[in-house]
Amino acid sequence: MPSIDVTAHESIVMKAVRDADLDRYLSALYAPEAKRGALFALYAFNAEISGIRDRTSEILAAEIRLQWWREVIDSGSERSADGHPVAEALLSAITEFGLPRAAFENYLEARMFDLFNDPMPSRGDLEGYCGETASTIMQLAALVLDSTAAPKHPDLAGHAGCAQAITGLLRLLPLHRARGQCFVPRDILAAAGTSPEEFIADHAEEAGVRAIDATIALAREHLGKFSAAAAVIPETLRPAFLPAALTPAYLDGLLRKRGKALTETTDIAGWKRHWTLFRKAARGW
Repeated sequence: MPSIDVTAHESIVMKAVRDADLDRYLSALYAPEAKRGALFALYAFNAEISGIRDRTSEILAAEIRLQWWREVIDSGSERSADGHPVAEALLSAITEFGLPRAAFENYLEARMFDLFNDPMPSRGDLEGYCGETASTIMQLAALVLDSTAAPKHPDLAGHAGCAQAITGLLRLLPLHRARGQCFVPRDILAAAGTSPEEFIADHAEEAGVRAIDATIALAREHLGKFSAAAAVIPETLRPAFLPAALTPAYLDGLLRKRGKALTETTDIAGWKRHWTLFRKAARGW
């Protein structure tokens, strides 16, 4: 694995990623040294936004925080970051690599959904949410790595991001259910014979398992579309797609857990995580 040599300021951003998102942290280490700082900034930003609800006790405070990020990104000035290390690093990455600010605006708009307990309406809404969040982060990482090649593979980022994000939401089922959230779409729940309210309360366990199976199938559908065309990913872009390389192992774990996924988080062994990332980084898909 590549060595790491960073400044104290950069280490704060790296630590934020390592603590909140180990998969993306390890993936970034396979990027060229000159690009890692920007990738860590993107991933730290993602971790910061995805964790806002857990760090605030009121919805209004969370909305204010999201608005602060909008204003910081829109301003383009590090002075507006108020010394926030992740914000400063992100603004630097946006400027250095010409990242589109509209993508961040769409990302933040999608993340508004996280702040409330409204159920996910449909499969299409879930795919849209994943596309504006995980897929966007993947596309932005690809632009950092190779701005010429990245625009040629938007569909791959779309499917990889959807597979990764849907799998991540299933892994976080215990957390979401504990706070009254339901990311499993209402139409999938209805087809399984349950509702968001019953799914959260666990009043229809068998139907809940059917809903989990159907959502896993949706993630596998996107993963299959990504895998079928992933051989074309150039070596320069591999680090951006590496987090999705772990999706099959997580889905296998979720299938083994079945109903236990409602109350137990799903993880993979450390050796499997490292080996999978190394293999894909070296050989591709």
